[in-house]
Amino acid sequence: MSTYNIFMVDIKYRHCIKSILMRDIILKTLKQEKRISGQELGKRLNISRTAVWKHINELRNRGYQIDSSPKSGYSFIKNTPLLLPEEIEPDLDTQLMGKHILHYDEVSSTQDIATELAIGGVPEGTLVITEMQTKGRGRKGRTWISLPEGGVYFSLILRPNVKPSQAAQIPLLAGVALIKAIKQITSLQPLIKWPNDIIIGKKKVGGILTEMSSEIDGVNYIVLGIGLNVNTPSSLLAEQTAGIATSLIDEYGEYISRAKLVQSFLSEFEIIYKKYLAAGFTSIREEWQALNNTIGSWVRVSDGVKDIEGQAIDIDNDGFLLVKKRNGDISRIISGDVSITDQV
Repeated sequence: MSTYNIFMVDIKYRHCIKSILMRDIILKTLKQEKRISGQELGKRLNISRTAVWKHINELRNRGYQIDSSPKSGYSFIKNTPLLLPEEIEPDLDTQLMGKHILHYDEVSSTQDIATELAIGGVPEGTLVITEMQTKGRGRKGRTWISLPEGGVYFSLILRPNVKPSQAAQIPLLAGVALIKAIKQITSLQPLIKWPNDIIIGKKKVGGILTEMSSEIDGVNYIVLGIGLNVNTPSSLLAEQTAGIATSLIDEYGEYISRAKLVQSFLSEFEIIYKKYLAAGFTSIREEWQALNNTIGSWVRVSDGVKDIEGQAIDIDNDGFLLVKKRNGDISRIISGDVSITDQV
């Protein structure tokens, strides 16, 4: 990317953050005050009444219900159902993850936007989140179905001081954090299928994707993508996912706050991420082992060229899957599609 393009990304990013911060202040003020005039809001924020009106209309466009009266001013009525920064940030207890949030109504893929921002130098922990993706993707170029306002679709920018070979450990960390977040919000007991699928019963409810830029001896950035079916009934998912995909609302039976789920994930991931950077993958390996459905199962692993069948016996200290074949040989699986099968 040219210096000009990096500069333009930085300008767009800073302008977006400034607008978000202004809306956040206005929203907090509206929630604290029963009624407040546009003139008083403008005075407190050092902006014009016209600017206040524009920010109020933007909040309304974002789904907030705000009443207005020529005589008594503005009053807050109801929160938005959208995953806006204003809904995620107030109760977020992290120091790094999600301290900068960029929200979009619709994008091709949050991975694309986050990659552009990562190249432009935005801070680690920046979160790109959307209500809908038109070209959401999973591993190996597959499409991730991203329906509007029913799921959680986001990308998180990371800059870990690790070797490129260690990047494969990041989705394992994210899987542990996502499982713990779901358990905090619901009574569900999801599991992780190596390396990056979140499973309830035998159906997939979410997936994790990482994309990386690196040099020979270090990582420039990692973009961690999460796709999770939350409040979308599985009946609305694509036909090709029938019988193999599910959603939290189908399994839990109740509407789930997506904002609280994102908050919980960011909090859990930050704890695990810091632990990982300080003590390595072995520090969370046991947690992953306790939350997986793969170890001990008979599996078929495909890398697109050949299949390996055997019993998954463990993951090693690098996070790679160890499969014991029928002849007793042990294969170390670095990458591949894993299917859990019945032993024959």
